[in-house]
Formats: sequence, structure tokens, C-alpha cells
Amino acid sequence: MKTNTNISTRILVLLLTVSTFIIACKEVKKSEEKMKPANETTAPFFKLSLAQWSFHKAIRDDKTLSNLDFAKKAKELGFEGIEYVSQLYPLEEGNEQASLDSLVIELKKRSDEYGVQNVLIMIDHEGDLSVSDKAERDEAIRRHSMWVDAAATLGCSSVRVNLFGGDAEKDPKVWHDNSVDGMGRLAEYAATKNINVIVENHGGLSSDAAKVVEVMKAINLPNCGTLPDFGNFCVKRDSGERWGGNCIEQYDIYKGTKELMPFAKGVSAKSHNFDADGNETEIDYVKMLQIVKDAGFSGFIGVEYEGDVLGEKEGVLATKNLLLSASKKLN
Repeated sequence: MKTNTNISTRILVLLLTVSTFIIACKEVKKSEEKMKPANETTAPFFKLSLAQWSFHKAIRDDKTLSNLDFAKKAKELGFEGIEYVSQLYPLEEGNEQASLDSLVIELKKRSDEYGVQNVLIMIDHEGDLSVSDKAERDEAIRRHSMWVDAAATLGCSSVRVNLFGGDAEKDPKVWHDNSVDGMGRLAEYAATKNINVIVENHGGLSSDAAKVVEVMKAINLPNCGTLPDFGNFCVKRDSGERWGGNCIEQYDIYKGTKELMPFAKGVSAKSHNFDADGNETEIDYVKMLQIVKDAGFSGFIGVEYEGDVLGEKEGVLATKNLLLSASKKLN
């Protein structure tokens, strides 16, 4: 009996020792996981691109940055992709196609040199795709098509268009029909170049997300989509103009983003001002990014700073840092 007791005691001691060792190993593993840097455990679900409009003052007004050095600037600031703005590249009047062709060659050379990805071209001032006059829509499609070709040569995935409409906006049904025709025909052409045509909520009826969704459903083409912008949901201003003055009718920015996301082929992270903690003062970035993530989006989110308090470079970096920090707080 004494021998059996000693054996039992030894077995019990051995089992306790093994159990203690296993528990200790688990605790060490947990501690190691907690000690891992955040960027190793929580990578963002998106890629970062830089919207050229963030530097429109330096390029167009102050002339402290050449529009040809955009790729270089984006690389310096740690961006993987770039989003061009057509109006920052004025073409030679009467010789638009040739000057655009030359421009594209140089931009492609620069982007390749600095190893940044050409993501999209934001097309402005090339006619109105939603205007009621069909001849004007036809001309707008022709001029937009030149930039579609440029985007294809650059290796972009998309061009961003506007659906303004002018007087057509007084009648949502007319605006809808014009938009379906103008954007739809442009998308049909762009499909032959493997380019997406995406519309941004950019003031007026284009900031009424529900109405834009109806346009998307009516066109129903796989290369036709949206570019939800976090901060462009003002439908009407007291000035009566698209820009300037106070917003007197605004679409809910979170509701609007959620409605546009099923059609999104890009996302624009707009920013203006930041508080002491680095948060945007009017846009909850955590809430916005959760909406984007829940939609299954994993492409480029473009940083577009438009504030006046910080300098353009500082505002861009503040927005970039906010996106990265907010992405770590998501479900």
C-alpha cells in the first residue's frame, strides 16, 4: 500500500507540473501577442491613394508644385496610388488631343519612375453629361472619351465624372433620364477600354444618393459605378450656386455613403478641419470606414484635403494618419 501511494503521489505531482507548464506557455503567448505592434496585427482593409486636388493651391495658385511632379510628391508622402484631376492639366486650345497624348506619355514616365499606381482621373470642365441638350451631351461624351483613352494608357482603373445637369436639375425626372443617357453611353465606350466610369456625389442632385442609385440601376453596366465622397452631400446652398454660401439642404452623409457603396469602385476621404486629437471635426471617420468595410470594399481610398487651417501637405498627412488610426478601431 505504501508503494502504491508513493506512485500515485508522483503521478499527481507530474500532472500538476505539466498543467502549470501548459498554462504558463499560454500566458506567454498572450503577452507576446499584446506586445506586437498594431501595424502587424491590424492592417488596413484598404489601400491609400492621393487625390491631386489636395494640392490644387500649390499647383494652380501658388505654383510651388508642378503638376508633372505629382507622382513624386505622392511617393514622398508614402502613398501607393494617385488620382489625377483633369482641370489641373490645361490642354492646348485647338490641339487638345495631341497635347493630351504628350501629357500622358510624360505622366506615365513619372509614375513608373516613382513606383506609384495610377488609379483614376477626375474629369472636370469637359462638358455636362446630364444637360438636356442632346448635342451638348454628345460633345461632353466626346471630350470625356479623350480622358477615358488617357486613363487606359496610364493604366488607371476609372475616370470620375460629374452629373450636374444645369436647368435639368429643376426636374429630377429629366435629370435622371439625361444622366442615364450621358453616363450610360460614356460607360459603353469606356468598357471597350476596360475603364470604369464612376460618379461622385458632387453637389446638387448628384449629392442625393438615392437619386444617384436609381441612375446606377437604370444604366446597369458592370463598369458604371460611384465614387462616394465623405463630405460632398450638400444638395442646396443659400447662394443658389453649386459651390459657395451656406448649405441649407444636406443629405445624411452616413446614409448617403451606405447607399452609394454597393456601386463604389473607389472612395474619397474628404477632410477640412481637425480637433486636438486628430479627428475630423464634422465627419466621424470610424463610422464612415465601418460603412465602407461592411460593404466589402478593399480598394483605394483617396485622401482629399480641402481645409484652410493646415497647409496642404500637413492636411494630407493628418487625413492619412486619421484613416490609418480609425481603421484600427473597426469591428
